[in-house]
Amino acid sequence: MDNLQKLKSEKKFANFISSVTHPPLVSIPTFAIINYFLLGFMHSLAITGICWIFGAFLPILTSLILIEKMHTDIDITDRTKRTLPLFYAVCSYLIGFFILFVLSAPSLTTALMFIYFSNTLIILFINLSWKISIHAMGVAGPTVALVYLFGFPGLIFGLIIPLVMWSRVKLKKHTISQVLAGGMVGIILTAVQLYYIVPAI
Repeated sequence: MDNLQKLKSEKKFANFISSVTHPPLVSIPTFAIINYFLLGFMHSLAITGICWIFGAFLPILTSLILIEKMHTDIDITDRTKRTLPLFYAVCSYLIGFFILFVLSAPSLTTALMFIYFSNTLIILFINLSWKISIHAMGVAGPTVALVYLFGFPGLIFGLIIPLVMWSRVKLKKHTISQVLAGGMVGIILTAVQLYYIVPAI
C-alpha cells in the first residue's frame, strides 16, 4: 500500500511539474524578468504585455481550441496532432517578433521572441518524424537567455530542467532520449542564435 501511495504521489507531482512548464507558460516569467531588469517596472509594462500576448496567450488559446476540436489530451500525446498547434504558435511568435522590432524593444527581448519562433519552427519539422520533448526544449531555451543576461545566477532557472525531463518520462509522454534531445537542442539553438542575433538588433 505504501508503494502504491508513493507511485500516486510521484505521478501527481510529475503532473504538476508538467502542467506549469508548458513552453508558453514558461515564457511569462522569462519575459517579465528580462524586461523588468532591462527597462524597470513602469517602462517594461507595455513590452511585457506584448510578449505575453504573442508569447503565451495566443499560443495557449489556439492550442486549447485545437485540442478541443481534435478531441485530444492537453499534452497532445499523439505526435501527428501537434503540427497545427505548433504552426499557429510559430505564427504568433513571428508576429510578436516584428512588433517588438518595430517598437525598438530591448534587443534580448526581441531576439528571444525570434528564437521562440525559430525553435518552434524547427520543432515542427522534427515532430513530423520524431517526438522530441517540447517541454524540455521550452525550459532549456529560456534558461540560456537568463544566463546570457545574468551570467551564473541565471542557472538557477535551469534547475527545473531535470525535473521537467523526469516528469515527462514519468508520465510516459517521452523517452529519455527524447527529453535529453529536447534539452540539448534547446540549449544549443538558443545559445547560437543569441550570440549572433542580439548584437545585430
